[in-house]
Amino acid sequence: MAKQISEETFEQEVLKAELPVMVDFGATWCGPCKMIAPYMEQLSEEYAGKALVFKADVDDCAGLAAKFGIRNVPTVLYFKGGQVVDKNVGGAAKSVFEDKLKKLI
Repeated sequence: MAKQISEETFEQEVLKAELPVMVDFGATWCGPCKMIAPYMEQLSEEYAGKALVFKADVDDCAGLAAKFGIRNVPTVLYFKGGQVVDKNVGGAAKSVFEDKLKKLI
């Protein structure tokens, strides 16, 4: 299951993670965010032990959204070694997210 991330846990959970990490920046009021939510859950389960999948609500994590220049939701950032290595802005098919995640493993 995709875990909710907070500003307090972001550094430890994402930047210091040994596995590749996918962070879905979204909002409860966002239609496309709701559309991709099942994909994030599925990828979290399918790649358990190989990658981490987190959700960050931009309303609750405004500092993180500002730090990473999130201006549109959903925006999915891909991290490896504590660095952003790829991103996807807007809704997309599950295969789009999965292909980018596979490249990091």
